[in-house]
Amino acid sequence: MLRGLFNFILFSSIYIAVCAVLMAWESSEILGLQYDRANYFCFVFFSTICSYNFHWYLTPGSIKHSERILWGQRQRALQLTGCVIGLLGAGWFIIPLAEHWLPLSGAVVLTFLYSAPKLPMFRWLSKIAVGKTIFLAGVWTYVTTTLPALVAENVQADLVYLTVYRFFLVYAICILFDYRDREEDRQAGIRSLITHLKDPHLDRLYYASLVVAWICAFLLAPAVPLFVLFSLLVPVVVTGMVKRYAQTHTSDYVYYFLLDGLMMLSALIHAGWRLAGGI
Repeated sequence: MLRGLFNFILFSSIYIAVCAVLMAWESSEILGLQYDRANYFCFVFFSTICSYNFHWYLTPGSIKHSERILWGQRQRALQLTGCVIGLLGAGWFIIPLAEHWLPLSGAVVLTFLYSAPKLPMFRWLSKIAVGKTIFLAGVWTYVTTTLPALVAENVQADLVYLTVYRFFLVYAICILFDYRDREEDRQAGIRSLITHLKDPHLDRLYYASLVVAWICAFLLAPAVPLFVLFSLLVPVVVTGMVKRYAQTHTSDYVYYFLLDGLMMLSALIHAGWRLAGGI
């Protein structure tokens, strides 16, 4: 029963939607953004539910090492329901934010384009070189970091550092996902930087991304409390440490729980500190 509940939360995309909300909350806290947070966070939650269920509903995939795809094959109606509920919820909560339609429309278009290659009329997008991993990291960074600042109409220098930090942390995590899937991507004709690079070059790209994230975290140091800096550095260190484990343990639980969870780890530390009475 507990395993079934865990699978439902993880594979129905509730877990990743919570990740997105916590990341957006953390960005808002670090940058001190004042805007309609409640409606924005609900919009992020439901749009993530919609986009991920849409993506997985269109993914036949390979059942090799994939608990998620096996679960999805048994829960096709649930995936479609999640897509519809997510779409209705996102549509409802975007209404109070309508005055910011331009940056919000950018998020909607970018999110759709990631899954668009699974539709016959957009298959040509899968042939674009090097774009897949960079694009996904960019979408996550935009929705959870840049877009809140645009909605709050508060663009500042620290936003640049936080945006670059988050992009390269998420990009490193995406590299691990694409490394696991690169043989299937090659067979499917999906081109990305990860499918082209040999392992030594991929290792350099991975650790270089984490170094950039580390540097950007320290560039934020003059503007944030020490505990915030600590919370930003911990996921960088942990992501650097789990690379070998992730490459040798390809279970979906490792990837969709542990690695996806690393994206919100700093937010969890941040929230835990606040709940414990920290400043």
